[in-house]
Amino acid sequence: MKKKIALIFGITGQDGSYLAELLIKKNYIVHGVKRRSSSPNTERIDHIFDSVNFQSKNIFLHYGDLSDVTSLYSIIYKTNPDEIYNLAAQSHVKISATIPEYTANITGLGSLRILEIIRFYKKKKIKFYQASSSEMFGSSKPPQSETTTFSPCSIYAISKIFSFHTVKYYRDAYKIHACNGILFNHESPRRGVNFVTKKIINGLLRIKKKKQKILFLGNLDATRDWGHAKEYVESMWKILQAPIPRDYVVGTGKSYSVKQFLNKTAKQLGIKIIYKGKGLNQIGVDAKTNKVIIKVSKKYFREKEVDNLRANSNKIKKYLNWKPKTSIDHLISDMIKNEL
Repeated sequence: MKKKIALIFGITGQDGSYLAELLIKKNYIVHGVKRRSSSPNTERIDHIFDSVNFQSKNIFLHYGDLSDVTSLYSIIYKTNPDEIYNLAAQSHVKISATIPEYTANITGLGSLRILEIIRFYKKKKIKFYQASSSEMFGSSKPPQSETTTFSPCSIYAISKIFSFHTVKYYRDAYKIHACNGILFNHESPRRGVNFVTKKIINGLLRIKKKKQKILFLGNLDATRDWGHAKEYVESMWKILQAPIPRDYVVGTGKSYSVKQFLNKTAKQLGIKIIYKGKGLNQIGVDAKTNKVIIKVSKKYFREKEVDNLRANSNKIKKYLNWKPKTSIDHLISDMIKNEL
């Protein structure tokens, strides 16, 4: 049986690395796109190459960039994929306020460039998956589903909404098998160090080992729906295998505040935090040492906060039989074990 060919934009990221593993296990030939930089930035996928002796015919890397349509055209025609997964983006919400034009160019227009190539592709019909985001819902009240109105609170979210509607337009106008996966927050040991979950786990571990005195955080009351990235990439694959292209919300249906995530992590590390004060004056004190270990900093607040995100994933459960399996406590445990 002929192997399917998948092309992953953003293969060196958290989701891209897990998706590459999944597709290789499903007997795909996987091609991944990475940006050229002075450092390799392949630490999340190096083990995949090692496990298949590097020279394997199952996985290949290509240099490209979502801002460069020439490289996109060249890679797609060279690899001749059956499926394209666009997981690449400028993915940090707060940073999108600092580099708004770049964020819009990559996170927004990147999907348009790929879909235009697919539109005129003559070799075969290509299925396309776009990584959308729960951030698109912004200030909309939870739980959020496929019918919830978007109310973006960042340039990142606005750019993702542009991509979301671009996918729908190309699906309806040109009959391309294109789908959006609206994924709520998903973490793992491979999460980037500038994301709050990883920052909390790394910070508390360093405090426990006396390598760091204080962990500075932003809005402790922000509430998110957190799942495990390793499970969420399976939803991506399932979305593209369905005969009818649709858009799906993917999440756990349970939400926790940053403070709750912080407390759950502390508990697993044997640290008890006592909170004093409110808002920007709030601090967290180690009950054992009576030392301040948590401080709130305005530096880490967004320009416009998103208070509460919680998924209603009934549609993907109904049509694709996908549901999350990992609890937030097991997710935290997995991330801690990796750091240790």
